[in-house]
Amino acid sequence: MDILYEDNHIIAAVKPAGVLSQSDGSGAPDMLALLKRYIKEKYDKPGNVYLGLVHRLDRPVGGVMVFARTSKAASRLSSQIREHTVGKYYVAVVTGTIEDSGVLTGYISKDEKDNKVTVYDKKTGDSKYAELSYELLGTARDMSLVRVALHTGRSHQIRAQFAHAGHPLIGDHKYGNGKGTCDIALFCSEMQIDHPVTKERMTFTAALPSDYPWHIF
Repeated sequence: MDILYEDNHIIAAVKPAGVLSQSDGSGAPDMLALLKRYIKEKYDKPGNVYLGLVHRLDRPVGGVMVFARTSKAASRLSSQIREHTVGKYYVAVVTGTIEDSGVLTGYISKDEKDNKVTVYDKKTGDSKYAELSYELLGTARDMSLVRVALHTGRSHQIRAQFAHAGHPLIGDHKYGNGKGTCDIALFCSEMQIDHPVTKERMTFTAALPSDYPWHIF
């Protein structure tokens, strides 16, 4: 496990792309089970190990995740997420060349059956407002490397909004037929929280993957 930080209240780790955040019943590896095993073995804990899942990353997406080691920490971290005081920053490789920085807004509606969302320019039915901002980090081979800050937490938001803007993510065939046979080029590179006990502002960062298309930049 790539552990970024741990104490008696929280543990921060890097989820590899392709690993589930929590079990879906398929028997595939998931971060919750892997970290419980890590804690149990490292500290020789008898019985079941408590670990609270307070946020998720989609299975194809890698990056920083923070878990709670006590129910009190889980409650306090969940409150921060609801109150939008947690900072989550992603890096993505999108098709085409985009402007240095910008904001994408829209309204997102999710089809639970197909596990896919649709972005609208105006409020439609049960759609919910979605907003993100981005800055350009580099361009190469008709691709752009962008750093993304989420201002709302909608399902598949980054993937869907960039596709709607005409710049689908490399490797994302669900939204906009993004070119490439690689995994979706989306990575949670940084997460900021207030420690649930000390209240200290903490920042956890992870290095970007080194395979295609990341290595181009």
